[in-house]
Amino acid sequence: MDLGLRGKSAIVCASSRGLGRGCAEALAEAGCDLVINGRDKDALEATRAYLTDTFQVKVSVVAADVSTPEGQAALLTACPEPDILVNNNGGPPRKDYSELNRSALLEGAIQNFVTPIELIQAVTPGMKNRGFGRIVNITSLSVKMPIEGLDLSSGARAGLTAFLAGVCRQLAPHGVTVNNLLPGKMDTDRLKGGFERSAQQSGQTVDAIRASQAAEIPARRFGTTEEFGQTCAFLCSRHAGYVTGQNILMDGGLYPAAF
Repeated sequence: MDLGLRGKSAIVCASSRGLGRGCAEALAEAGCDLVINGRDKDALEATRAYLTDTFQVKVSVVAADVSTPEGQAALLTACPEPDILVNNNGGPPRKDYSELNRSALLEGAIQNFVTPIELIQAVTPGMKNRGFGRIVNITSLSVKMPIEGLDLSSGARAGLTAFLAGVCRQLAPHGVTVNNLLPGKMDTDRLKGGFERSAQQSGQTVDAIRASQAAEIPARRFGTTEEFGQTCAFLCSRHAGYVTGQNILMDGGLYPAAF
C-alpha cells in the first residue's frame, strides 16, 4: 500500500532503539525524511546509517534529551516544519507510589505529559497552515490498565490522553490528526530488562519468566517493533485522515474489554 508519505518530513523522538526505532524504520520505508533522536550517540549513528542505506532517505540525528528546552530546540532546528511528529520518551522507573517525592513526580510529569504537549504546540501552527499533519503519541497499555510500580508513568500518560482529546478536535478541521498508540508487552530491551529483574527477585530463569508472561497474552507472544512501527506509519498516512483522537491498543488481547 502506498501511504502517500514520500517526501514528507518526520520527527521521531527517542528513536535510536525500541518502539521509536520501529516507527522510524516504517516511516523511512514509506519515503519520509527523518530527524531521529536519542541520548546514545553511537546507537543514533548506527540507526541513521541503517535507515539511509536501506531506504535511501535523508536522516538527521539529534543527540539530546527531548524533555529539555535545549533538546526540543535542537529537534526543531533540524526540522522546523515537520509533517509528522511521533512523541516518545522514556518513563520514570518502577517505584511504589509511596516512595515518590515531589521532585520525582515533577520529573515524570515533564517526561510524559509536558514534553509532548510542548512539541505539539511548536509543530501544529505549520501543520495547520499546510493543511496536513500527523501526530502520534506513544503512551502505554497502562493508560487503561494499571501496572504495578508504574503509577507515575500511567498518570502522566493518562493526563496527556485527556488533554489531547480536546486539542485533537480543534486541529481536525485543518487536516491535522492526533492519535495515541498504546503498547502492551513488546519485545524490546525494556521488556527484557524487566525479565532480568524478575529473575533476580524470584530465582527463576529469564527464559521461564519470558515463557510465563507470554502465556498470559491471548496472542501467546510479545509484540514486535516492526508491527508497531507499521501501525504508526498507517496512522501517519493519507489513508488515516479520518482517524483522530483514538487510542490504539497493541497488546495481543491482554486488556480484557469489549470497548
